[in-house]
Amino acid sequence: MTDSLEAQLQARGGILRGHFQLASGRHAGTYVEKFRILQWPDLTGALSEQIADHYRGQTNLVAGPTTGGIILSYETARHLGLRSIIAERKDDGAGREFKRGFEIGPGDRVLVVDDVLTTGGSIRDVIDAVRARGAEVAGVGVLVDRSGGTVDFGVPFFACLTVDIASYTPADCPECRQGLPLVIT
Repeated sequence: MTDSLEAQLQARGGILRGHFQLASGRHAGTYVEKFRILQWPDLTGALSEQIADHYRGQTNLVAGPTTGGIILSYETARHLGLRSIIAERKDDGAGREFKRGFEIGPGDRVLVVDDVLTTGGSIRDVIDAVRARGAEVAGVGVLVDRSGGTVDFGVPFFACLTVDIASYTPADCPECRQGLPLVIT
């Protein structure tokens, strides 16, 4: 399934090959474009169902961060027959919180979902927001873990696809040395 999923994502433009400048300023020969994955309801639905099946019976609520996590939280919750809530950035930009009257608290076992895992910052912010409300994190599920499995949240973790994408400083970039055109992501 992993090879076929990676091929599907590549065929649909979710995994791109070339020469990319990441948001961090580092360069990579592979780029995962989350919104090109999320544009396909059939694929997003099937991947969300995998996450739901992995955590079935272990959670009573699904939460995700804005923006891509909204779709995944909703779709995963739909497969589980549960509520879906979102964690938005705090007004001061430091972390995330549940706004808009979302109810969450002690007794809730929350599945945190997101689209593409790179460093885990957004997911950690959602975990912090869940715990700040007195709820428990049941696990984390993502569509693509591009860290190669190196990020640990201290709770059960599931990725539909795990890839290890090397990144380089511009001075050490093999694609730069080859003279490949740079795409800024």
